[in-house]
Amino acid sequence: MAANGSNAASKVPNSGGAKQSGPSAEQVVATFQRMRQEQRSMSSKAAELEMESNEHSLVIDTLKDVDPSRKCFRLVGGVLVERTVKEVLPALQTNKEQIAKIIESLNGKMQDKGRELTEYRERYNIRLVGEGEGDAQGQPPTSSKDAGDAGGNHKSAAGVLVS
Repeated sequence: MAANGSNAASKVPNSGGAKQSGPSAEQVVATFQRMRQEQRSMSSKAAELEMESNEHSLVIDTLKDVDPSRKCFRLVGGVLVERTVKEVLPALQTNKEQIAKIIESLNGKMQDKGRELTEYRERYNIRLVGEGEGDAQGQPPTSSKDAGDAGGNHKSAAGVLVS
């Protein structure tokens, strides 16, 4: 029984050792692509909000010179509502300020995501297709050839190429 216990104990570290080798190349690429997609969606949302802010600015500039008691119409949740300029103008200004805060927040998150992407690229030696093949990044392919010659094809030091 003692021998069985030692065999079982020796199997546990081996299975734990396999987990320490890290994710497969496909998992690394999938995670990297997901992170890039998140950054792109944040960027497109920020651009959309920037356009909305510009529209608010145009309407605010137009309404500043109009008589405050004049009637105007505002689209609220798909319903056109009749209000006066003095009621609509402060609401538009408040909305524009809130949009600016959201844009600022999104830009900060995009920068954080960019740093995270850079760290991830460096950690797993990810190279994008067509990216500086003659630069200092030329060293990892040589090390991957050495790792391949030594029979270490499973190592993550070989790097990952992403299109």
